[in-house]
Amino acid sequence: MPKKTIAAVDVSGKRVLLRVDFNVPLDGDRITDDRRIQAAIPTIRNVIDRGGKAILISHLGRPEGNGYETTSSLKPCAERLSALLAKPVGFPSTNCIDEHAAAAVASMQNGEVILLENLRHHKGEKKGDPAFAAKLAEYADVYVNDAFGACHRPDASMVALPQAMAGRPRVSGLLLEKEIRFLSEALSAPKKPFVVVLGGAKVSDKMAAIENLLPKADAILVGGAMAYTFLKAMGKNVGTSKTEDDRLADARRMIEAAAKAKCDMHLPSDHVCSTAFSQSAGNIEVFEEHIKPGFMGLDIGPKTQMAFTQVLLGARTIVWNGPMGVFEWMPFSIGTKSVAKAIAEATASGAVSIVGGGDSAAAVEKFGLADKMTHVSTGGGASIEMLEGKAFESMNLLDNA
Repeated sequence: MPKKTIAAVDVSGKRVLLRVDFNVPLDGDRITDDRRIQAAIPTIRNVIDRGGKAILISHLGRPEGNGYETTSSLKPCAERLSALLAKPVGFPSTNCIDEHAAAAVASMQNGEVILLENLRHHKGEKKGDPAFAAKLAEYADVYVNDAFGACHRPDASMVALPQAMAGRPRVSGLLLEKEIRFLSEALSAPKKPFVVVLGGAKVSDKMAAIENLLPKADAILVGGAMAYTFLKAMGKNVGTSKTEDDRLADARRMIEAAAKAKCDMHLPSDHVCSTAFSQSAGNIEVFEEHIKPGFMGLDIGPKTQMAFTQVLLGARTIVWNGPMGVFEWMPFSIGTKSVAKAIAEATASGAVSIVGGGDSAAAVEKFGLADKMTHVSTGGGASIEMLEGKAFESMNLLDNA
């Protein structure tokens, strides 16, 4: 069900409590990747350009909830957001629910922006505490969820807060609306051929997504370390490649299910391998079918790259979640890059391409191809759970369009 968005709410003179996802990587107090902050800009501007007062809340990192911690402060995010908006962003206190934060909210003028300190400095956030949520709810006339990356979590700001604001507008931000449109509604009736690309380390992380997508997909391309569990289940020699031996039966079941569903499951036919899990140490060789003892697969090989590319170029809808290898290391980056380039080319020819969050999003950014995709999700765990077909309570609490 489509959700009402902030664009449909009169925000002039209103206090708009905007749950964003500013959980960005930090090196000290330096932000190393600000994509999540940039992704929130359209919603923030939509509020302030129409005379609303934007009160931003977010988590950052994994503090224990024992109070203020310098290392997980959102102050660098406030400074970066100020630069991106080219206007001041208030950062009133080291506590999101103390009297200083409340006073800053009370004194806001139309069109102003403040960012409150890390929600997870309070135990109540992770516990979903209604009392903590009620204090946040006092700040607002309107609640906006624009934090797709946290939508699968039952945190206070995601569930108890909109519950506390029943009777007031509870709507989606523009980023969340886009995520829902692509990851949920587009997958309900994808243009054919529909191709799913799955990678990453563990079969267990993607098993539910495979089960949900098999009846809808025309082809599933499997790469990354998870492919070796499938190959081992088929009796292939995988050397010292990472496998989940307790999932071999599940892998066989998925292979059989794909055949019954008439979904082509493509596994790597050759592999770029090394004797060490290292960027520079170890001997590197390419093996077909069987990997020699002492070698581990760290990327798909050239034949697999060509085969995957051919499938992708014929697709009309593509969903990609998980890299084909250790793409951060140059010797094992070619497979992931070739898949990214093929998806970009298919998109240019009219395909709809949806890139899941986390490593896949980092990969297309690294290779300079993010803007060649139809949609790059900002959510890691949230995007894979949506591919599994799960419903999120945080979204269900928002007003329907």
